[in-house]
Amino acid sequence: MLSFDNTKIAFANKSDLYLKKSNWMFRMMSIGWLTKVGGKLLNFALSIGLPVKGLVKSTVFEHFCGGESIEDCESRILELGQFNVKTILDYSVEGKQREEDFDQFLGKAVASIERASKDSNVPFCVFKMTALIPFDLLKKVSTQEELSEEESNEFLKGRNRVDIICQNAANAGIPIMIDAEESWIQDAIDEIALIMMHRYNQERALIYNTAQLYRHDRLAYIKELYEQSQQEGFYIGLKLVRGAYMEKERARAARKGYQDPIQPNKEATDLDFNRAVEFCIDHLDRIAFCCGSHNEYSSMLLTELMQKKDIAADDPQIYFSQLLGMSDHISFNLAKQHYNVAKYVPYGPVKEVMPYLIRRAEENTSIAGQTNRELDLVETELERRKKAEAE
Repeated sequence: MLSFDNTKIAFANKSDLYLKKSNWMFRMMSIGWLTKVGGKLLNFALSIGLPVKGLVKSTVFEHFCGGESIEDCESRILELGQFNVKTILDYSVEGKQREEDFDQFLGKAVASIERASKDSNVPFCVFKMTALIPFDLLKKVSTQEELSEEESNEFLKGRNRVDIICQNAANAGIPIMIDAEESWIQDAIDEIALIMMHRYNQERALIYNTAQLYRHDRLAYIKELYEQSQQEGFYIGLKLVRGAYMEKERARAARKGYQDPIQPNKEATDLDFNRAVEFCIDHLDRIAFCCGSHNEYSSMLLTELMQKKDIAADDPQIYFSQLLGMSDHISFNLAKQHYNVAKYVPYGPVKEVMPYLIRRAEENTSIAGQTNRELDLVETELERRKKAEAE
């Protein structure tokens, strides 16, 4: 029977030393003010060259990232694979806006596809649209502002970069996920994702867009996309997540005086997420999807729906996914029961992935009970091992 309470399975790949370090780290994260101040201080220290890289690398970086390069991730890919947990390689360098940075990211994305094509342990790749197209351009396109000739050319170059990645993924037969981002640039991302689905999802879903269900309009978006796919003859790839920009979204809506795009409360988010899971399960004729959730109920719900409809645990159209360093009790227990599970494994230079690491730390602090849950699981397993040794 599937249970998310089995910490022996959840931490089978972790040493006592690793768990003790994790215990210390999550205790630090449970102190809200320390997480906010500490993240900013570490970021500043790295930016001015203070010798703190070793500290970051041996703590939060080691916990949440695979390494500084694809080569560094090899041992993590192998380690996860031994427990039937796959890897989604994610080059997590953020906030770049120069042409040379976009081109560099393009090269990294193509390299990750090439790596994935050689290994069944890497079933997906992923990218952010803002790593290939300037943020402000995506914002202008989303709000249907008129672009100058120079901006139009720049946008076309960015869209061509996206197409190169998607074409490489399609040629290699590797599904690729497009991450969701802030709501005020998401319309442009959705439109480009739709173009790529039309182009490369003619026989099966290879291009996946992401729906953040903490937005109150995303369930409707999924249903409309399905209707469009039926009429226009393409398949849909979807990654379902709750969302990652809530505080920023609410603050911007209040500041600019427009309707808050975020659900009124967590219950509404949970309800729409679970409805989206049900909709995808009911429409596997055109939808392949990844349930990107750290929520036990949503993950268990999907397994129950699969059993009810007599869908095999390892059906290739359905994946579960969690972030590296979080919710191992979900990932490893699902994998033990032969469900398709893939961990998001971010990589990149320590200094460059700090925004990602700070967001993970703040997310663990802000989500009700997240840090305490991780901490309780680690402590439960350490206590279990202690008792096992004494017997």
